Amino acid sequence: MKVGVVDYGGGNIRSVIQALHALEVSPELVAVPEELAGLDSLIFPGQGAFGSCMEALQERDLVKPIQDWIAADRPFFGICVGYQLLFEEGEENPGVSGLGVLKGRVVRFPDSDLKVPQMGWNSAQVVDTESPFWDGLGENPYFYFVHSYHPVPEDDSVVATRTSYGLTYASSVQRGNLLATQFHPEKSQKAGMKLLSNFLGL
Repeated sequence: MKVGVVDYGGGNIRSVIQALHALEVSPELVAVPEELAGLDSLIFPGQGAFGSCMEALQERDLVKPIQDWIAADRPFFGICVGYQLLFEEGEENPGVSGLGVLKGRVVRFPDSDLKVPQMGWNSAQVVDTESPFWDGLGENPYFYFVHSYHPVPEDDSVVATRTSYGLTYASSVQRGNLLATQFHPEKSQKAGMKLLSNFLGL
């Protein structure tokens, strides 16, 4: 199995690579389109601002290759900003288009007594516990979150988990072989490793 990790000069690359090594997978870094050749699965870890991450993808000519990869329903796992960029636009950087793979936008948590960013452990209520992605994780697994923004998908059918933090939002989505999470599986100990393992079909 050949697993690629998108390397656009940002993102939580090291933690994801360490998690994959723990699963006895040796990932290949993808910094240019040619490095997608021969891969079976693609993981897109994101960290940073919506706009700067999109700019980095554009500079590396990775936007269309990633869109094409997902359009072909090839296995893809987006993490944190790698989840947010799947949507059309984000409040963090108005006027910047995302990958537009899914309809919807990314919004900031509303003002409340809760701290923003949400930082720490929280549960994710699984919509379809029969999905192979969520096998063995139960109805409300706990994962580690660090974020101030969250996507609002237009199509409710893609929502895989919901999480409550002042409001209830889509903390992950799935569609075919696409899986994307607002939380960080690579920092979520046993539950996160199980989710990565399920995604890779291990």
